[in-house]
Amino acid sequence: MEIRNGEQLLEWMRGFQVPCVLAAGADLDVFNLLSAVPLSAAEAAERLRCDVRAMTVLLDALTGIGVLVKTEDRYALPVAVAPLVVDGPPPSVAAMLRHQANCLRRWSQLPWVVQSGRPAAAGTSVRGAEADQASFIGAMHDIANQIAVPLIGEINPGGFRCVLDVGGGSGTWTLAWLGAAPEARAILFDLPAVIPMARERLAACGVADRVQLVAGDFYSDPLPRGADLVWLSAIIHQNSPAENLALYHRVAEALEPGGRVLIRDIVMDESRTAPAAGTLFAVNMLVGTPGGGTYTLSEIRNGLESAGFDDVQLVRRDAGMHAIVSARRKHAAG
Repeated sequence: MEIRNGEQLLEWMRGFQVPCVLAAGADLDVFNLLSAVPLSAAEAAERLRCDVRAMTVLLDALTGIGVLVKTEDRYALPVAVAPLVVDGPPPSVAAMLRHQANCLRRWSQLPWVVQSGRPAAAGTSVRGAEADQASFIGAMHDIANQIAVPLIGEINPGGFRCVLDVGGGSGTWTLAWLGAAPEARAILFDLPAVIPMARERLAACGVADRVQLVAGDFYSDPLPRGADLVWLSAIIHQNSPAENLALYHRVAEALEPGGRVLIRDIVMDESRTAPAAGTLFAVNMLVGTPGGGTYTLSEIRNGLESAGFDDVQLVRRDAGMHAIVSARRKHAAG
């Protein structure tokens, strides 16, 4: 990207201001509150247990950027905006707003992270750790819900009997896989705190009887056996190369001989400077994880082959998170 002048750089620098205002509105539940009835700043501050002066400044800023409307001294959500920022099903992006707010707090510490090599110590939001985890799971669902069905329709290898969805969250990808293969079953593996979210979503969609829910940590626990297809969706970027190698070994141990693993993630070119979205996402991993990053196809291939896989292929190219790498477990796992 060509830099035109200093004002362009300053415009980029000032770009933090609107995200900070949106983050505060989402974290403090301003949007959910004002979706019910217009309120004054004093009323909103009382209900949300905030300072009146500070709430007034925040609500005026949200009005200034068009997220709220102000009539005399009362603030409300426009009809067109409310479905986007209030908690609920798509088109709501409320969960992603809160997740990005957590990312923003870590990114603000980037110089210290680069000096130390350690991730940011951003702590939790004003909502607390449990709510932050729920926002992350919700944000991942929002992303996957938009692309899961068409993407799996595109890359489905067919003929699988059981798919193991590692780090499957609330089950968005599991649902898409089961929809693509009505005779198949699934195993969803994720942390104990996430399993109830998956149970609720899968039951609501009428497929709970086709899914085995297994609680565990893929950093330390063996993966459940019995699958001939393993789905690793947006996982390897949060890991160091050593952690990925250990994960690939766990996948190989769990996967039936001749079975396949499909990895959805960013795949960098060999220069590591493209795609541009991948370079920025590597920064996100730098500030948020001890050893995560983005990987080239050769790096992914080397790890998989070391763990007992062959036939490693980039089966779907993408400039973002939706590149797909496929590999086959050898009949004798490495």
